[in-house]
Amino acid sequence: MNPKVNEIKISYREHKQTAHIPQLTSSRSAARLLHANWDPDTLALKESFKVLLLNNSNRAKGIYQVSDGGITGTIVDLRILFAVVLKTLSVAIILAHNHPSGNPRPSQTDKQLTQKIKRAAELFDIKVLDHLIIVPDGDYFSFADNGLL
Repeated sequence: MNPKVNEIKISYREHKQTAHIPQLTSSRSAARLLHANWDPDTLALKESFKVLLLNNSNRAKGIYQVSDGGITGTIVDLRILFAVVLKTLSVAIILAHNHPSGNPRPSQTDKQLTQKIKRAAELFDIKVLDHLIIVPDGDYFSFADNGLL
């Protein structure tokens, strides 16, 4: 008797050529891209955590919503985050989450999570370029710009 196991397939399909997507050169350009792709109906309602996936030229391969939470927080499962990053063969990432309150300042929990993700990314030679906190009025906080990365 030959025992059978599930077949596992890993795939990633680009629907847009990344060469036609603008190169991200600053936290401002990344924040603009994220804000433009955030559901405006939920930005001021509840927290979500997303990852902006980048190729070697800092062009966006895509944005993936890692978690969707409540009014004051969201849980990030690092296994899901890195499954997506590895599946897309991304070499760099920008982390992002929103603060529905409108206060862009990071909490201690935000800082700890960022460092935990950064340490894990180093094991895979993936660069964490920034962690942006997006708020409803279009403002943002950049961990990189503020020396927290």
